[in-house]
Amino acid sequence: MNISAATDYGMQALLHLAAAYESDEDLLSTTEEISSKEGIPNKYLESILRSLRQGGIIESHRGASGGYKLARPPKEISVADVMRVLDGPLAAVRGERPEDIKYKGSARSLPDVWIATRVALREVLEEVSLAHIISGNFPAKINKLSSQPGAWERRSTR
Repeated sequence: MNISAATDYGMQALLHLAAAYESDEDLLSTTEEISSKEGIPNKYLESILRSLRQGGIIESHRGASGGYKLARPPKEISVADVMRVLDGPLAAVRGERPEDIKYKGSARSLPDVWIATRVALREVLEEVSLAHIISGNFPAKINKLSSQPGAWERRSTR
């Protein structure tokens, strides 16, 4: 699985907004503030925030004291929500949904693997919310997965 720059930066920006929400749910953060504190290129951040606003994850307020805030509590925004807004479906095969792919011959069962992959992604990404990440208190299933032997080790193709 490849995490796009948009999702990585989007998550960082949302975690900034989630931390602000925890102290005051009406607190607004500007693009410049988020960019500076999180180290995200300003122009790219503007595009990401626009997508997140259009996706209903954040709200924007105009004016001299304007900025951005979460549209709902951090516990109601999952990592999957963010990824879907910024990158589309969690699992796609050449841009198509795995259930729409048909293979012939020896690859005819390959969609089963793509569907199982999507289910595994959902089990993690739909379970983890911004609130979990901010607090560092993850569901037991997530802690179990990230503490498995070899979980933090790279694997090569050789």
